[in-house]
This record gives sequence, structure tokens and C-alpha cells, in this order.
Amino acid sequence: MSFREKLGRVVKRHQELSSLLAAGSHKDAQEFARLSKEYSDLDPLVTAITDLQKADKEMAELAVMASDLSADAEMKALAEAEMADLKVRIPELEQQVKVMLLPKDEADARNAILEVRAGTGGEEAALFAASLFRMYARYAALKGWRFEPMDISETGLGGYKEATASITGRNVFERLKFESGVHRVQRVPETEASGRIHTSAATVAVLPEAEEVDVKIDDKDLRIDVFRASGPGGQSVNTTDSAVRITHLPTGLVVQQQDEKSQHKNKAKAMKVLRARLYDLERGKLDAARAADRKSQVGSGDRSERIRTYNFPQGRCTDHRINLTLYKVDKIIEGEALDEVIDALIQHDQAERLAEVE
Repeated sequence: MSFREKLGRVVKRHQELSSLLAAGSHKDAQEFARLSKEYSDLDPLVTAITDLQKADKEMAELAVMASDLSADAEMKALAEAEMADLKVRIPELEQQVKVMLLPKDEADARNAILEVRAGTGGEEAALFAASLFRMYARYAALKGWRFEPMDISETGLGGYKEATASITGRNVFERLKFESGVHRVQRVPETEASGRIHTSAATVAVLPEAEEVDVKIDDKDLRIDVFRASGPGGQSVNTTDSAVRITHLPTGLVVQQQDEKSQHKNKAKAMKVLRARLYDLERGKLDAARAADRKSQVGSGDRSERIRTYNFPQGRCTDHRINLTLYKVDKIIEGEALDEVIDALIQHDQAERLAEVE
């Protein structure tokens, strides 16, 4: 089946769905919801296909006009000029449709759990982890997303040993999923008297938020410990045993939550993070199986992979996966120019996936 025939089938299916929904021939509310979702998901694709079909038809009509020996010379010249424009526009429309036809990651539309941990580099690594956490908070604000810190383990000098946040909004995971991995910084620490450049690192994990229906967790698989919350330097934050540590026995995953004064709220937040980690674990297994023969590593999500370097003395930020270097490290760490890196990663991933199906 040719590419154009495939597109014809998509348009036909969209028309069928329109007729089914208008006729009310669905069995129940669940079926209606399923058909409605399929119809609305196809809407933007069908609009793009219609634009392409119109351009194809226009090209055919102009070709006839341009080859008509009896046509007016001025009209022929006009037709040829319009054809030249369409020769550029049609491949662009085709590319747009092909990208829209790529299989969707069902997690793209989900909210996300962000985890940032200081790596090698001592206090400087903890300060860098705090900078990254603030970068994502500012980026979320620019996107109109809700950024809710869940658990922050501070060093007492302004750094974060680890920090977790819930990010809620439109297509959060789609925009942030390529941020998982090791981020490296090269800069002169404020505590460095000799002006020597230090290299340190922090690890970022972005997990799609999971619903209860996505992950089944048996109570017998959990060990829940409660203890008194403490802040940086060991001072007491709370006088009750409100902090919660949940261990998932089958996997050994441990989640701790102590930001809330209520044990119940801390447990709910910890379960939210645990569900996301278990869901991410399952996705990782499926992705590894699917990607065994894939060349692209952009979406590998390997947490041990060094993905980006922020070099402050040279003012540059380099994403090693796609060899992208931007000389605007200050704007990136402020969240303002992070979109430029994310857009490039998404486009690279789309190009790799298109190359696999073509």
C-alpha cells in the first residue's frame, strides 16, 4: 500500500467515526468515550492530510495549465511559479504527516515525577543538583505547569543531596522525558579560593506519573516505616513520627517522604512516587525489548549515561547525544532557553524513528 493510499484510509476511518458518533450507534458510555477519543486523536492528522491532498490536487491542475500549449504565456509563467512554491511545500506537508503518523508514546500526555540527585563532586555536586531542580521549576512556570516539591534533602549550605517534585500540566512527560541521565557541570565553585574549575555531576530521572490502574501493588509487598522527620544538620522538623519510608520488597525500591506534617499525606506522596518508579521500571523493560536493534540512544533513558555538560567558564551547554552546543548556558540554567535543547532532542528522535519506518 502506497503512502497516499494509507492516508486515504485514515481519512475514511475519521469519516466512519463521525457517522458512528452522529448516529449514536455505540453500545454504552465506555464505547462512546473510546470512539470520541479516537475521533479527536485523528482530527489534527486529518487536517494535515487534507492540506496535503489539496496541495497535490493544486499541483496536478497547475501541471496541466503549464503544459497547455494554447494557454496564455503569462498564465503559464504564473502556474510555473506556483508549482515551484508547491515543490517546496508538499515535502514539508508530507514530513509533517509522517511525524504525526509515528506511534505515540502513551505516557507523553502524562504528568511527571522529577527526581534530582547529587552525584560525584561533594558539596559542589549538591549545589549543582539544587540549580538543576530550580531550572526545572522555572521551566515549568514558563510552560504554565504546576511544580510541587515533594521531598528535599538539603545539605545545609544551599545544596540538595536529592530532591523530588511532581509536575502537572499539558504533555509534561513528552517535553521532559529526554532529561533523564547524568548532567555534568564545569565551573569555579563559590567556595574555591584559587579560581580552579571543578567538574561535578548530578543525576536526573523523569518518571511518567502512574495511576493505580497502571500498577498493582499488594500491601503484603510493602514494608512501611514511620519516623520523626529531621531537617538539614539533623535539627528536628517535627515532634511526631510523621515521616514515612516505604520499601517495595519484590524490587527493593525505597521511597521516603517527610515534607508534610501529616503521616497520611506523606504516605500518599510516597505511594505516588513508588507507583511512578514501578511503572517506569516496567516501561524500561518493554523499551529495552523494543529497542534491542535501535541505533538511536536519545530515548534510552539510561540513568548512568552522561547526557549534557554545562560549562560556565566557556558559557556553553552541550548535549552529547545529538552533539548540540549552545553558547547560552546562563539562559538554559534559568529555564529560559531549555526549550531549544528539548526541541532539538524531540526532532532528532522523530528523525531517527522516521528513518526506521521508511
